[in-house]
Amino acid sequence: QVQLVESGGGLVQPGGSLRLSCATSGFTFVIRTLSWVRQAPGKELEWVSRITSGGTTTYADSAKGRFTISRDNAKKTLYLHMNGLKPEDTAVYYCRLDVTGTRGQGTQVTVSS
Repeated sequence: QVQLVESGGGLVQPGGSLRLSCATSGFTFVIRTLSWVRQAPGKELEWVSRITSGGTTTYADSAKGRFTISRDNAKKTLYLHMNGLKPEDTAVYYCRLDVTGTRGQGTQVTVSS
């Protein structure tokens, strides 16, 4: 079955950086579009970024210029490099297999001084 396992979250000061990873299995990674989405406390799920099988990337306005999505097809792993983190980036971050909407368990990112 489809499995998505996020890691790399943590507590970081404003302006800091983190790299999130999403290890996957149970589907043909190389042909699928994947996204990162996040959910802040008390808020709805928010789409952050997407990468297609061909490597085309798109970003929410809140992520443009600060976040970079990438994928390693050999490792079947999705990444999100986050720079210039702000307190409003605090959320649980999930990777999502777009064709099914399946998400992992998430990884907590907290941006605070």
